[in-house]
Amino acid sequence: MQKARFLTAFWALAKPYWVSPQRKKGLALAATVIGLSLAMVWLSVQFNLWNKDFYNALEKKDQAEFFQQLWRFTYLAIGWIIAGVYRLYFQQMLLIEWRAWLNEHFLERWLQDRAYYRLQLIDRGVDNPDQRIADDLRIFVDMTLDMSIGLLSSVVTLISFTAILWSLSGDFAIGGLAIPGYLFWIAVVYAGIGSWLTHAIGRPLISLDFNQQRYEADYRYSLVRLRENSEGVALYRGEALEHANFRERFNHVIGNWWGIMRKRKQLNWFVSFYEQFAIIFPYLVAAPRYFAGEVGMGFIFQTSSALGEVRGALSWFINVYP
Repeated sequence: MQKARFLTAFWALAKPYWVSPQRKKGLALAATVIGLSLAMVWLSVQFNLWNKDFYNALEKKDQAEFFQQLWRFTYLAIGWIIAGVYRLYFQQMLLIEWRAWLNEHFLERWLQDRAYYRLQLIDRGVDNPDQRIADDLRIFVDMTLDMSIGLLSSVVTLISFTAILWSLSGDFAIGGLAIPGYLFWIAVVYAGIGSWLTHAIGRPLISLDFNQQRYEADYRYSLVRLRENSEGVALYRGEALEHANFRERFNHVIGNWWGIMRKRKQLNWFVSFYEQFAIIFPYLVAAPRYFAGEVGMGFIFQTSSALGEVRGALSWFINVYP
C-alpha cells in the first residue's frame, strides 16, 4: 500500500513536465544523456576486453603487442572522458530545465486562488510550502535523474557483462553437480546480501532525513517570522519568548541530526567493509584457475573486471541508498 501511494505521488510530480508543450527539449536532453550512458557501458566492455589482451601481452613479454594495447587504451580513455564529461553536462542541463518548469508550475498553483493564504487556514499536512518549492523540487529532480540514469546504466551493464562473465566462468562442479556461470551467481549472492543488509541497517535514515528537512525549515521559518514581526516583538518585549521558541526548534534540528549521525555511522561501517572487500573479491574467486595453470594472467584481470562490473551493477541499490 505504501509503495503504491509512493509511486502514485511520484508520478503525479514527475508526469506534468513530460506531457507539457515544453517537453521537447527535455526529451532531446534525456535521449542524449541515455545515449552517452550507453556509450560509456560499451566503452566499459571494450576496457574489459582490453584487460585480457594487455595483461596477456605482459605475461608473454610481447613488446609490440604491449605498445599496441597502450594506444588502444588511449583511444578508449579519450572516448570515456568525452562521454563522461558531456553526460554530466547534459544531465545538469536537463536538471535545470525540468526544475525551472516545475518551479513555475508550482508557483502558479501556490498563488492561484490565494492558495498560499488558504493553506494557513486548513491543516492538510502541508508544512513550509516555500521550502518545498525552493528545495524539495531541486532534490526531487536531482535524485530522480541520478537514480534513473544510474539504474539504466546498471541494467545495461549487468546484461552486457553477464554474458562476458558467463562465458568466462565455465562450469563448477560440487558433488558431481555442474553449476554453469558460477562466477555470475557468486556476484549475485554477494550483491544480494550486501543490498539486504544495507536496507536493514539504513532504513531509519529515510524518515530521519525527511524530518531533518522539516526541522530545518521550521527553524528557518521562525527566524524569518521574527524579522517580519520585529516591530510587534519589540513593542511587547517578546525577545525572551522568541529566544525560547528558537531554542526549542533548533533542539529538534540537533536531536534529529544526532540520530542521522549514529545511523550513518552504522551504515558506513558496513558499506566501507563491503566496498573494500569488493576490491579483492573478484581476484579471490578467479585466482584458483590461474594457480591451477588453466588460464593466463589476462583471464584473471578480464574476469576480475567483469565480476566487478556485475557486482557493481547489482549494487546499484547500495550506491543510491540515503
